[in-house]
Amino acid sequence: MKVCVLSDSHDNIALMVAAAKAAKEWGAEAILHCGDVVAPSVLKKLQPLGLPVHVIHGNNAGDLYTMTRLAHEPGSLIHFYGQDGEILLGGRRIFIVHYPHYAQAMACTGDWDLVCCGHDHRAKIDAIPNIKGGSTLLVNPGTVAGIGAPPTYVVGDLATLQFEILTMPAAGAYSLAPASPQ
Repeated sequence: MKVCVLSDSHDNIALMVAAAKAAKEWGAEAILHCGDVVAPSVLKKLQPLGLPVHVIHGNNAGDLYTMTRLAHEPGSLIHFYGQDGEILLGGRRIFIVHYPHYAQAMACTGDWDLVCCGHDHRAKIDAIPNIKGGSTLLVNPGTVAGIGAPPTYVVGDLATLQFEILTMPAAGAYSLAPASPQ
C-alpha cells in the first residue's frame, strides 16, 4: 500500500491539495497528515480525491470541535485522532504525532514499523535504532505549506518501507479556481 505523508499545511489549501493529487497519481491510497492543519475546513478540499485522510492536530490546532465533527460526518474520509494516532495500514503499525522529539521516542520503542511527525518544517527520513534490536523508520515530511522551508511532502510504500521526500514547484503555480477563458 502506498501512502502520502503531509504535515504543517497551515491552511495552504493549494499546496496541500496539489501534493495530495500528485501522490494519488503516483498511487497513494491514503494520506497521513502530521498536524498543523489549522482550519479543519481545509481538509474538505481533500475529500474529492477519495483517499482516507488520517490526521492529528499539532500545535496550531485551530478548531478541534469542528475537526471532530468533520471526521464524524456521514461519508467523511477524515479520521481524526487528537494529539497522536495509532494506525494499522497495509499490515504496518504506524504512529503519527506532531512533535519530532515525541516521534523519536516512539520510534525507539520498536513498537511501530513507521513513525511520522512534523512541526519543525524539516523534511527528513531516518532509520532509528530501537530497543528491540531493530530499527524503526521515522518520517518527517517537512512543511507542505513552504513556511520557512521549501514546500515538501513524502510518498512511500508500506510494503517495502521505501519513502521519498518530494519538493513542490514554486508556490505561485497553484490555483484552486478554474482557469479563466482567454
